[in-house]
Amino acid sequence: MRTFFRLLGRGVADLFLHPWAQLLSMAAVTLVVFLSGLFLMALATVDAELSASRGETVYQVYWRPGTDMAHVRGQWEELRHMPWLASLETYSPDEALEALARRMGETGGGPPNGLDMGFLSGKSPLPPTALLTFAPREAEPEKWAADTRDFLTAMPGVERVAASPLRDELGKAWRSASRFVIWPTVGFLGVVLALVVGNTVRLTLSTRREEIEILQLVGARNWYIRLPLVVAGALQGLLGGGLACLLLLLMHWRFRTALNVPPLLLELRLPPPEQAALLLAVPVLMGILGSWIAVRSR
Repeated sequence: MRTFFRLLGRGVADLFLHPWAQLLSMAAVTLVVFLSGLFLMALATVDAELSASRGETVYQVYWRPGTDMAHVRGQWEELRHMPWLASLETYSPDEALEALARRMGETGGGPPNGLDMGFLSGKSPLPPTALLTFAPREAEPEKWAADTRDFLTAMPGVERVAASPLRDELGKAWRSASRFVIWPTVGFLGVVLALVVGNTVRLTLSTRREEIEILQLVGARNWYIRLPLVVAGALQGLLGGGLACLLLLLMHWRFRTALNVPPLLLELRLPPPEQAALLLAVPVLMGILGSWIAVRSR
């Protein structure tokens, strides 16, 4: 057991035997992982934007006839601050009556200004009404639509809420096809990352070729030779991947909203946790595998 821990310590110390070679190797691993992380960040941003609903939905809210208009106007002001609201049209009972008379005149061939409803002024039987048009960009449009309808229905004095369906063809098409695009792309990126990191670690071990050959000539067992090198390869992958992830976090923090301006309105997204874990796991595994293969080939 003492020998095992001594070999582990030697693997850590081996990182400082050839500092320039180790530093260049770690820089190469960091660069490859960082570029892979940038690609995953771009993929996550595109996925979030295309998965978000981009259609429009309209809610028509009817208050009970006779509801105090001062109370209703206060609620209209509250509605103006709802997220994703594109437009808000409000009608008092008299305004609703005028709009109805105008519409009936246009469709029924009446006077240009509509039917004369002046005798009902101040006694309109129509309820206060609000027409809300939303342009949401939500990843779960169905949940958003249900929550919005529940909120409007629960407002004091509201009698009925009517809604048009959300038109979101692009979002629905992407959500159904994304699983056939994202994971094959991530898998291909993982293979490329593994090959580059593995070869980088193997090339770094070429600086220790003579040491490995001497140990083999004096009869050292394979596990005695491999263990320190495998530990060094794993640490090299871990440090390179960790530094790349740190750079990605800093870049996301600094440029997260840089593209969130018209007409792009893009917000950079970090990769999901399962994809981000690959940026650490792949360099470590390939550091181990690259060291093992390098020693085995001697």
